[in-house]
Amino acid sequence: MSDSLSRRDFLTSTAAGVAATGALDIAFPMRPPRPLPPQGRWAAKPVAVSSANGLRAVQKAFDLLLQGADTLDAVIEGVKIQELDPNDDSVGYGGLPNADGVVQLDASCMHGPTKRAGAVGALEGIKTPSEVAKLVLKYTNHIFLVGEGAKHFALQYGFKEEDLLTEHSREAWLHWRANLNPDDDYLDVPETEHLSARPTGTINCNAVTPQGDVSSVTTTSGLAFKIPGRVGDSPLIGAGQYTDNDVGAAGSTGRGESNIKVCGGFLTVEFMRRGMKPTDACLETLKRVVQLTEPRLLGRDGRPKFSINFYAVNKRGDFGAASLYPGRYAAHDGSEAKLRDLAYLYERPAASR
Repeated sequence: MSDSLSRRDFLTSTAAGVAATGALDIAFPMRPPRPLPPQGRWAAKPVAVSSANGLRAVQKAFDLLLQGADTLDAVIEGVKIQELDPNDDSVGYGGLPNADGVVQLDASCMHGPTKRAGAVGALEGIKTPSEVAKLVLKYTNHIFLVGEGAKHFALQYGFKEEDLLTEHSREAWLHWRANLNPDDDYLDVPETEHLSARPTGTINCNAVTPQGDVSSVTTTSGLAFKIPGRVGDSPLIGAGQYTDNDVGAAGSTGRGESNIKVCGGFLTVEFMRRGMKPTDACLETLKRVVQLTEPRLLGRDGRPKFSINFYAVNKRGDFGAASLYPGRYAAHDGSEAKLRDLAYLYERPAASR
């Protein structure tokens, strides 16, 4: 590199060049697309699996898989649909903010073929944290960048800093703050007027190529109105998601703190390594979650008062998902992208149905 060319200039020009020539219009592709082998010689059934908010994600990921795209490129292009959607207040642009009204985003990914991982936490001002996590994976010898360092890294690669708080998310935050305490200086706002709960949302997506390569990504805006700086399970390798190209991949959505304690992504893949089918592996991980749940989070019936889901694929293209309570998830297995019923441990209480 010429002494007259600064590192910043080099990174910016490289970013622009890669983005302009990216395979299938994928920014920073892991590799150019490759022709697929004849269908009779496929090593696995291609599949994309996601949380229920990822119906468009699995369609996009599967389409890219059949165009020869890399497995990680496929899943990240899939989840970016939700990250860029201002109407999805659980991830990316429009995500619900922390207690100070600031949107902080988390994401992590793993690339089975290269055995590499990348993650960002408490990232502000960048719409697509999943893409930044991929850059950490691809261009650095690190795995996890957080806060201002993560944002600075993204800006070096040409990302634009933007205000992620939409009018809807700002209104939700204002209503939450107005109902914090009856003794503070804010007036209470009727619950029926708008949002007053503490919702949380995430998107996880896992995919297998016809060659049997596996990758996973999880991205989120985290728990709504969280303590500033709080990081959940989504950007933690082995919790929010995990990939082993010899076995498969798994990821999670729901209460992050409960997943962190069991390293749920890793544990689910380990259960598959022992021979369990993806759905059974997810259910077994849920049992571990229940076992390690503190009493204050259990109802009178001894069941958790929160929700958590796990999604998994193995190297052959088998897939499944499970939750504590009934729900749905998204998958594309070659027929169509559709919502499917989750396996589950418990029926919902009668009052919740």
